Amino acid sequence: MARTPIKRHQALQGVSREHHHGLLLCWKIRTGISKKTAVERIKAYVDWFYKTYLVPHFEFEERHIFPILGNDHPEVKKALADHRRLVRLFTSPDNSIKTLVQIEEELEQHIRFEERQLFNQIQQVANAVQMDTIAKHHNNETFNDNTHDPFWN
Repeated sequence: MARTPIKRHQALQGVSREHHHGLLLCWKIRTGISKKTAVERIKAYVDWFYKTYLVPHFEFEERHIFPILGNDHPEVKKALADHRRLVRLFTSPDNSIKTLVQIEEELEQHIRFEERQLFNQIQQVANAVQMDTIAKHHNNETFNDNTHDPFWN
């Protein structure tokens, strides 16, 4: 059964595009592992993505999006716990395939949760001022991939 595409409010479309790039990171990790790419090569890209895109993304969501529902909302609590767990995984000194698989699995689940559940709830309750604040503060720069070592090709 095909999923109906989610109609995302314009103010959240840039954040959803960032989620798309996060899902591509998951695909790149899976592809690298399936091609038996050296863990160090995959981890170098993962570290770059984390520092360049994921840290600012998490900070933006926590500062401008999650407060719309409040940090005591059960789904916001889940998203914040996901962020903490993902930060621990991304910053783990353990450079193993196991850690990369955990990053890939947990990041994909987290993004799908935010897109399918959390953002839909936020769209239902956010007022125009809150959406304008998101749009005003979100950096809609184009994603510039690190193609120095395209291990996924």
